[in-house]
Amino acid sequence: MAEPFAIEELQENVILVGVSLKEEDDAWDSLDELAELVDTAGANVAGALMQNREGIHPGTYIGSGKLDELKRLIEASEATGIVCDDELSPAQLRNLEEALDTKVMDRTLIILDIFASRASTSEGKIQVELAQLKYRLSRLAGLGKSLSRLGGGIGTRGPGEKKLEMDRRYIKERIAQLNRELAQVRKHRELTRQGRNKNPWKVAAIVGYTNAGKSTLLNRLTQAGVLEEDKLFATLDPTTRSLKLDSGQEILLTDTVGFIRKLPHHLIEAFKSTLEEAKYADYLIHVVDASNPQMDKQMHIVYQTLESLGVTNKKIITLFNKLDKIEEPLQLRDLKADQTLKISAAEGTGLDQVREALEEMLREETCFLEKTFSYDLAGQIQSIRKYGELILEEYREGGIFVKAFVPREMYDRFCQDEMDCVK
Repeated sequence: MAEPFAIEELQENVILVGVSLKEEDDAWDSLDELAELVDTAGANVAGALMQNREGIHPGTYIGSGKLDELKRLIEASEATGIVCDDELSPAQLRNLEEALDTKVMDRTLIILDIFASRASTSEGKIQVELAQLKYRLSRLAGLGKSLSRLGGGIGTRGPGEKKLEMDRRYIKERIAQLNRELAQVRKHRELTRQGRNKNPWKVAAIVGYTNAGKSTLLNRLTQAGVLEEDKLFATLDPTTRSLKLDSGQEILLTDTVGFIRKLPHHLIEAFKSTLEEAKYADYLIHVVDASNPQMDKQMHIVYQTLESLGVTNKKIITLFNKLDKIEEPLQLRDLKADQTLKISAAEGTGLDQVREALEEMLREETCFLEKTFSYDLAGQIQSIRKYGELILEEYREGGIFVKAFVPREMYDRFCQDEMDCVK
């Protein structure tokens, strides 16, 4: 009997290509981030090439001189392809493939590939496939006469239907089907949100740049068991967990997908229902990688993305994370945050202060309740324990005397008559 043989997956070696449009921009930083994306996708970076230009070449992304230099670099490094740091147009993609005779990819394709490998829930898989199909549909334009075909049999004589048109029609039909499935998922998510709104629990969305430590924070605070990995986009699917604070109050924490520079619009559209968790949250916990030299730029990108999603006027706690990786104390501040703290989620440093800050924010939106409940309404005190902060509970002859901080809607319900509560 023949012995089974293992099939080894060939690792791709790629050249990174970028264009710097002005002096002192962050083009090289963006290329470094692209190298991380490529590594996460499973490829090896064999080299990098940058061109300083006034604008991106509309036909070949880079100029003819750099194109010749890139050819020599591909041959010398035995690279199997290139990855451009911007989203390529169909014409740029086709022209580069013809000129270089090698595989051509762009930043968007790499991110989509990572998302496809990381999606685990049905919603995540639908969102990723939808983004991939929209990306592919935009690339079908102008692919040439090579895609034409003739049909066979009676009734199919003549030029027939172009393969391009068939592909486009199939993709549009599949997109329509996925949109219907995603609409059902969004409907379910909306019902879940409405269910949350029926109870007075507040929700805090954990947002931040990818790989800032959001999942690590959620795990340390709530033992959520979310995947932690020192790679970009380690987790895609949002996770919501309840955090019980020292005062007895509870708050819901929701982890969200990380942001990144040049986030493809296909993904923003496809993951809108996931990203909107931040929009419907009461507070934002902004996690920042304080050890990253591009910390300020990453913070700007997070706020820019939140603004594009309509996430504004939220109370924000900014957590400067990964202090264990910083040798010297830095001037860390966020002018858009209501409060800033320095933590290390990995080591658990500063998490007590995070809990205290959340308690303060919750208390700011509560009312002080002082009321005597008759004994037949004793069950209402349990809801105070669950959704508020019970300070005093005394059993008296006339009933149960309570002092507590409770959510506004609960206070209004308990104190419909001014005589119900002590002013």
